[in-house]
Amino acid sequence: MARLLCAWLGSKHPRLRADKLILMRVSVVATVYNEGDSIRTLMDSLLYQTRQPDEIVICDGGSVDDTVALLKEYVGRAPGLRVVASPGANISRGRNRAIAAANGTVLACTDAGVRLDPNWLAHLVAPLEESENTTVGSVEAVGGFFAAEVSGPFQVAMGATVLPLVEEIEPSRFLPSSRSIAYTKSLWQRVGGYPEWLDYCEDLVFDLRILSEAKIPAFAWAPRAIAYFRPRTELKSFWQQYYRYARGDGKADLWRIRHVVRYATYLILIPALLGHALWGQDARWLGVLGLMVGGVANCARPWWRLRRVGKDLPLLAWIQAAALVPVVRLVGDAAKIAGYPVGLLWRWRNRHSPGVHWRED
Repeated sequence: MARLLCAWLGSKHPRLRADKLILMRVSVVATVYNEGDSIRTLMDSLLYQTRQPDEIVICDGGSVDDTVALLKEYVGRAPGLRVVASPGANISRGRNRAIAAANGTVLACTDAGVRLDPNWLAHLVAPLEESENTTVGSVEAVGGFFAAEVSGPFQVAMGATVLPLVEEIEPSRFLPSSRSIAYTKSLWQRVGGYPEWLDYCEDLVFDLRILSEAKIPAFAWAPRAIAYFRPRTELKSFWQQYYRYARGDGKADLWRIRHVVRYATYLILIPALLGHALWGQDARWLGVLGLMVGGVANCARPWWRLRRVGKDLPLLAWIQAAALVPVVRLVGDAAKIAGYPVGLLWRWRNRHSPGVHWRED
């Protein structure tokens, strides 16, 4: 009956493809683990989407808090909500399990711990809906955006340091985070899903696989499909986060040049400038000047972002945020320096494991 109806509509409206009416079914997918403190924020923001999903599928990785109980409160309220249990699943496996269980031909992926803009889903799937064919047409993936939801000098400094502003994005080069991305299920199948051998940076590998598989440009750009989230609130957890990111870079063999430049800067250039400033025979001021110029250059972009991220702060708090930027930058770089070789060592030890040489697969 549905196909007959679509055929009739297609004959009456030649610009409306009958197959699109059947195929364009949108599933929101996510994976969670011990998100009892934040899951309501995500689910409430999904309830108030202006474009409702056809279903919501969430994989729980074995939460030992009240995450699953809270999710069950939304059954019957959130459209087509299903919770898939996969104890011990990492982020990649959790996403793959949720997607495999989803009935949609389009997957809108997000994360726990975010608050979705009310128009998030409408903007995110619009390029797919406008495409001539949602499965083999020119648009198979859409990159949304993410923004920090901050309060106080520390979070403002963190948001300004680690997150770009939307005007900084070059859409043709943007690799979207899986907290705000949509793609067809057929594309997910063709690229092999998220890499389950990788515990962090899995969405970057997934994006790069899409780049090699999809038509160019691989991702349509939906800057108004915004997922808001809160950055870390203290340096210890921030260190751990960026240590894991860098370890993931090493495991996946990502961003070699960036890491080499970082090592050269902190292990060669800065010690040389510092040594010249303290013990140089002539023109010690050149060492001091080099350190000052390098420090300013390293913090210039975050300070520039503060005009937007910290626009609501009182002047004193804004100054505190600006002063915290170098600290955040230094801690983040130190975490990356520590984490990357750990990932490289893991990669060497697992060099014969399936998936590790993903660029060649």
